[in-house]
Amino acid sequence: MNLFDEKKEFKTRQAPLAFRMRPRNLEEFVGQSHILSNGKLLWRAIKADRISSLILYGPPGTGKTALAFVISQITNSHFENINAVSCGVEILRKVIQAARERQKLNEKKTILFIDEIHRFNKAQQDVLMPVIEVGQLTLIGATAFNPFHALISPLISRSLIFELKKLSRQDIVKILKRALSDKERGLGKLAVELEEEALIVYATLCDGDARKALTALEIASLTTPKNKKNLITIDKKIALESIQKKEIIYDRLGNGHYDTISAFIKSLRGSDPDAAIYWLAKMLYAGEDPIFIARRMIIFASEDIGNADFQAIGVATACYRAVEIVGLPEARINLAQATCYLATAPKSNACYVAFNEASEDMQKERTQEIPQYLKDSSYPGAEKLGRGSGYIYPHSQPHIKQAYLKKYKKYYRPKKKI
Repeated sequence: MNLFDEKKEFKTRQAPLAFRMRPRNLEEFVGQSHILSNGKLLWRAIKADRISSLILYGPPGTGKTALAFVISQITNSHFENINAVSCGVEILRKVIQAARERQKLNEKKTILFIDEIHRFNKAQQDVLMPVIEVGQLTLIGATAFNPFHALISPLISRSLIFELKKLSRQDIVKILKRALSDKERGLGKLAVELEEEALIVYATLCDGDARKALTALEIASLTTPKNKKNLITIDKKIALESIQKKEIIYDRLGNGHYDTISAFIKSLRGSDPDAAIYWLAKMLYAGEDPIFIARRMIIFASEDIGNADFQAIGVATACYRAVEIVGLPEARINLAQATCYLATAPKSNACYVAFNEASEDMQKERTQEIPQYLKDSSYPGAEKLGRGSGYIYPHSQPHIKQAYLKKYKKYYRPKKKI
């Protein structure tokens, strides 16, 4: 089913509830007030039918495709809809050529909506550049991946980027109640009674994904028999069965991966074991590689703890080895122990800062020569070259200080433990 060309199909009863309940205008759109409230730039552009190329990115079920549908209902431009999963370069070229002819013959603009645009490779993205550049085509791209990671820079620079957030519980509640009361597109004719506890289950476990909440509600409504009052009553138990396991939004190659490990490391650095354990649990729940987590903990032990607690590197390395030997699910215990140890350990980044400063000097300043007395004197003929002459063995003469740099500079500055 084409989501945009056949607008009458919106009312079909065979379509999933999440599709049927898509907003038809901005007034029906729920959530994303940070970009779509009355008077905001995107709101004004849609209302005036003056949108430029857009990239909409955010978690699943937050309204990216729904917003494109709203634009398709409002705009006077020709609206094309493709999915990057099933679209090759040839199809893309045909769409572009049609857009050029449409503008030349009818002076009509074309808006192209590309769902999952992150799946386009560089060559496919490059094909779009000439027509976007001269305004022959307006692009609306939708992706769950950070566009700054997934799309080429020229395409990003020619588009406005709008991030959609996970919907709040209140937003999900509003969407579900609208679906229950709508007799034309929703479940209004089924006489569904949704108990308050069940409503909370859907609003919580969908994790901000309206599509997931609506799908679960529809499954429960269509599979639950009517009671003696001729009502389909959905209680907490039925709601839990219909929505099953809570899904964590966590793309292994994008924001979920990088943002969560960032939150984990920063919680360790901030000496907050509770927050660190929470982010650890999220990563493991979402299927993150435990070896990756353990490896990052080893780095953290030297970077942020260092010699403030010299045992930290040993604990982190032992944790890495334990994860290799034990594996999941039991290795989560090893990870939790090491996480709490590192979070509560005293902190010092003195070693890390010292090395960075020395590396910067190595790049920017003249390389210091090694003093003769520090050079290797173990080979035949070294003495004739003056190698090692004047070296003071510190174990024999601890009271005599010797310079180990021709131009002295202090790099290692241990700080008070935090």
